[in-house]
Amino acid sequence: MPRSSNEAAAWQVRESALDPAAHGAVESVFALSNGYVGVRGTLDEAQPSASRGTFMAGVYEYHPLSYPEGGYGHPEHGQAVIGVADGSTVRLLVDGVPLDVRETPPEEHERVLDLREGTLRRETEWTTPRGARMRLVSTRLVSLTQRSVSAVRYEVEAVDRTVQVVVRSDLVVNGTPPKVHNSDPRVAEVLERPFRARLSACHETGGVLVHRTSGSRIGVAAAVDHAVELPDGGAVSTQGDDDQVVTTLVTDLRPGERVGFVKYLCHVMSTDDPSVDLKERALAGLDGARHRGWDGLLAAQRAELDEFWAGADVEIDSDPELQLAVRFDLFQLLQASACVNGAPVGAKGLTGGGYSGHTFWDVEGFVLPALALLRPLDAARLLRWRSSTLDRARERAEVLDLGGASFPWRTIDGHETSAYWPASTAAMHVNADIARAFSWWADTTGEDLTAVGGVDVLVETARVWAAMVHEDHEGGAHLLGMTGPDEYTGVVDDNVFTNLMARRNLRAAADACEAHPEHVGRLRVTADELQRWRALADALHVPYDAVLGVHPSNAGFTTYREWDFEAKRDGYPVEEHFHYAKIYRRQVVKQADLVLALWWCAEAFTPEQTARDLDYYEQRTVRDSSLSACAQAVVCARVGHLELALDHLRESALVDLRDIQQDAEQGLHLASAAGSWLAVVCGFGGLDPDGGELRLAPRLPERLHRIGFRLRWRGHRIGVQITRTGTVVRLLDEGPGEVVLRVDGEPRTLTADRPVHAPLHVPSPPTPAPRQPPGRAPRAPRTP
Repeated sequence: MPRSSNEAAAWQVRESALDPAAHGAVESVFALSNGYVGVRGTLDEAQPSASRGTFMAGVYEYHPLSYPEGGYGHPEHGQAVIGVADGSTVRLLVDGVPLDVRETPPEEHERVLDLREGTLRRETEWTTPRGARMRLVSTRLVSLTQRSVSAVRYEVEAVDRTVQVVVRSDLVVNGTPPKVHNSDPRVAEVLERPFRARLSACHETGGVLVHRTSGSRIGVAAAVDHAVELPDGGAVSTQGDDDQVVTTLVTDLRPGERVGFVKYLCHVMSTDDPSVDLKERALAGLDGARHRGWDGLLAAQRAELDEFWAGADVEIDSDPELQLAVRFDLFQLLQASACVNGAPVGAKGLTGGGYSGHTFWDVEGFVLPALALLRPLDAARLLRWRSSTLDRARERAEVLDLGGASFPWRTIDGHETSAYWPASTAAMHVNADIARAFSWWADTTGEDLTAVGGVDVLVETARVWAAMVHEDHEGGAHLLGMTGPDEYTGVVDDNVFTNLMARRNLRAAADACEAHPEHVGRLRVTADELQRWRALADALHVPYDAVLGVHPSNAGFTTYREWDFEAKRDGYPVEEHFHYAKIYRRQVVKQADLVLALWWCAEAFTPEQTARDLDYYEQRTVRDSSLSACAQAVVCARVGHLELALDHLRESALVDLRDIQQDAEQGLHLASAAGSWLAVVCGFGGLDPDGGELRLAPRLPERLHRIGFRLRWRGHRIGVQITRTGTVVRLLDEGPGEVVLRVDGEPRTLTADRPVHAPLHVPSPPTPAPRQPPGRAPRAPRTP
């Protein structure tokens, strides 16, 4: 896997040797994206490669879903992200022999992902079979300022003898079919060649291709051009057909001579525009890229990243690996969201085809809160996309015989596409998770909910909960047949996380209606309905085991049979070694569930309850999901187990750089990336924005000397520095203005010329540091 070096280490992810076993994970780590278009981090030559691909947000194809038994309300078809025209391949031949690192291992090789430049740079030196020493330098970027544009600078040099060089630069459609993890042959058949040609054209140094998907009817155009650098006597030509444009350079190179080009690419998509309009849009975007030129694109990329890091950087002393990992995670958040518009962010961003490109609850649960504090405009665009799918969620609620709107568990276009209902439709907490994201954005930005369609979403999700609640004879309210975040315990009654999140959803909807009476009539909200939401919120049952002194994650959980972790310590991930019939009613937890409630619904627990619950569930949580470690880090930090919190943070932050889950080949874990930053800010920083008040409770583990982070709060940039001598909070903006906040409960006023200083609180946790199941201690121990 890539590693870091020394000074530049804090900002650069490096690969200094090729590891064939890690190709897939490295391709994800080195992927470049801007939220609109993304390119896998493959080598320039076609092979070796685990999975090439260029993806666009919202570009997908339908495929059949098969069910062993039919059932009412099952989704009728699946959706899968598909690779669009891929321009990442450059085929190089020297004296008739192709560059292939498997056949001729490089004598020198390095790739560097630069988090400040926003580029992936490669330098390779090798000797051909005839003894000629060659040098290849290539640099890629996907523009963070021009959403349709990506570019490659490619240069080959003959070092010590004259050679013939042939360079073929591709733009290919239907050339990178996704890896299909589905035994239904109809799925592979549909996704193998999802695009149908509509228009194509070539000129001497490039061309344009326009295609449309067969089922989803999405149009995509891609244009390419090359600014060629050729020695005298060299030749350039371009050929193409409906599915490809290939530009070829042929030349002889004397020692010290070079041949190369800057390859400009432009991708555009639309579900509505005709093919000729897509073609013209792509060509216009290409004109803009060529006018700016390679140096201009680089300068704009650096300027955008300078601005981003000025408001988002995290500094962690004493742990260089963690320092780089958190910055890498922040860079991925930017790449996933900078230019996204009218489409969701998938669980993998645009770094791979994992989860078929679907978006899940964890985007609203982790990615949106981070973006609201870092890139609030990006967060707003994602919330507007979600609210734009409200009618489809209403249709789904009708299918489920419910009122209001029920959002899908996994989707690309807003329709439910999950074929396994116990871990999808039954996981109704997705509706409250989405509602929380809208409230969090409003609290942290100070903007009105109506700017992102938030009132409508809160009202319709509250109606779903009101339709599902079961009221008993004693006035208690229950949610039955739910699946919480822990997918190893499905279809249960009174899942605590779900009930508490539903409570928050109901109250938030009532508050929103009272704050926006002008929308009450439009949404047909009655006074009786508002009163019932508040009554149901008060009545929702939260189970408690008085014998053990802990909250069961759902009714009866603490009476389930214990899992024999010691005997089964080699059986991870649990779901790959044991049937769900065995797992479902055992005390084994896939990912933070009750512990996530301790963070997201902290007001429902006393400090003593939080400590006891954390201790109980740490011993039963196996973290077979990357979503768990960051939540455990936050709660451990708040309870006072700071060293354990740091260990969990390291696992979360390094999940991709170390490929901890052994699945990074499918794409990066975007929610874990966001969760890592939240673990720093909400865990060690103690940040809590609930209700629109900025609250901090800084903590510092013994192994770290300093933590610094930055965020945006209601239009201001704020910097926080936590050291042994205390915490300093600064307003990074110049000029007038103030921020009222609390530090460890004490009210403070922050201005540009008056930082807030506070002593560092050293917690005394009420319980010893909890242990984890055998074989499931945090999995990113610090290396010497």
